[in-house]
Amino acid sequence: MSQETLAFTGLRRGRLGVLGVTFFVVAAVAPMAAIVGGSPVVFASVGPGTPAVFLMAGALFLVFSVGYVTMSRHLTNAGGFVAYVARGLGTRAGAAVAGITVLCYVALQCGLWSQYGVFAAQLVENRLGVAVPREVLLLVSLVLVTALTARGVDLSLKVLGVLLVLEVLTFVVLDVVVLAQGGGPDGFSLQGFSPSSWAVPGLGVAFLFCVSCFTGFEATVVFSEEAREPRRTIPRAAYLAIGFIGVFYAFTTWCLGGAAGFGVVEQEAGDKLAAGTFVPDLAARYVGTGFATVMDVLVVTSFFAMLIGFHNLFTRYVFALGRAGALPSVLGRTSAGTRSPVAAALAIGVAEFAVLGGFELFRADPIAVTYFWLLALGTASLVVVLLLTCVAMLRFLPRAGGGEGVWRTTVTPAVALVGFVVVLYLAIANYSTLGGSGAGVWLLLGIPLMAVLGWVLAGSRRDVDFTTELS
Repeated sequence: MSQETLAFTGLRRGRLGVLGVTFFVVAAVAPMAAIVGGSPVVFASVGPGTPAVFLMAGALFLVFSVGYVTMSRHLTNAGGFVAYVARGLGTRAGAAVAGITVLCYVALQCGLWSQYGVFAAQLVENRLGVAVPREVLLLVSLVLVTALTARGVDLSLKVLGVLLVLEVLTFVVLDVVVLAQGGGPDGFSLQGFSPSSWAVPGLGVAFLFCVSCFTGFEATVVFSEEAREPRRTIPRAAYLAIGFIGVFYAFTTWCLGGAAGFGVVEQEAGDKLAAGTFVPDLAARYVGTGFATVMDVLVVTSFFAMLIGFHNLFTRYVFALGRAGALPSVLGRTSAGTRSPVAAALAIGVAEFAVLGGFELFRADPIAVTYFWLLALGTASLVVVLLLTCVAMLRFLPRAGGGEGVWRTTVTPAVALVGFVVVLYLAIANYSTLGGSGAGVWLLLGIPLMAVLGWVLAGSRRDVDFTTELS
């Protein structure tokens, strides 16, 4: 490949180290938004067992990552899951997963954008006393995130770094204050980690929501082409990110459970679920109303950071699919100056504008319909992709050589496969709980339809090729 061609079909290499990749992963996961928005659902389902369930979800992703990073040593490609499935199961299977992946990220991002718009409008009105239309804030933010992504990872990383440090430090302060004051009426104990606390009827829903809080961790491999020494950087970033996320979620929810009182936390979280005030109320109770106000602001900035992370992540996916011939080739080109996938970033921005505009056109409720319907669809799609990636690892790794050992090549992918089969069952059985109720259930048909579309495309075109790698 000539240098001229590389300038248009390759990302700029050597831009990200271990911490850089980890920042993108953790930002995409959005710990502030997950704790404030997601943990109350888990508390309302399993009460004091919440920290244990977060650790279980983290353990599942950690087991999955063993095979995932082992495969990264054989393949350096921004196509992430798609490239892995194509290598393990063939081009048609890779194209089918590409279709599901596009559906997954369009749904997840548009759902999150819709929720962000509501939170941002409420924050501006409640704190500044200015009623700015939600649609205006949404459009301005979408344009800004698209521009940041098109500019390249350097600027995005600087913005993410500041926002991520602020949100993590906020919870560190809250955790320390709660611990210093001895918690609520029950004090602190490890009772939530015993099976009697988490092995309850609400475990399925709780585990499903905990799994959804890890969405975005695959950024480790998606950014592999831009990483320094990817065969070392990616494994380290993957384990660091998942370890940090799992421990952070578990420790913080343990502190929150103790702050509310382990005996009453399930009831309190359930009562405040609709209002979304469970965590802010605890912050106001233990640290002060000013601190709760800061948390309100950081919830919105956390969403913004998450959307920057997701946009960068999805942009690399679309770029890789364009380069592979599964999408228009213009999407698989990068700027000669910055090596940024500008066309892919702009295309995603336009697609999200179109989807969100469609829901707005039909006057859909931004939370009850747009957010919940698309969140449910995106989560179910992601689980299908994870499951197929496990199958691809089981097919590829045992025959790849390299002396990796049975544990890395067979045992961990098999255990992860069983785990994600269970998660897929939970996703379908509890689909209405995720928010895909009513007509939203029909959106599930998009998963097989996009898979078939990708399969047929790969079968009808000989130029679809996911094997491109820059290492």
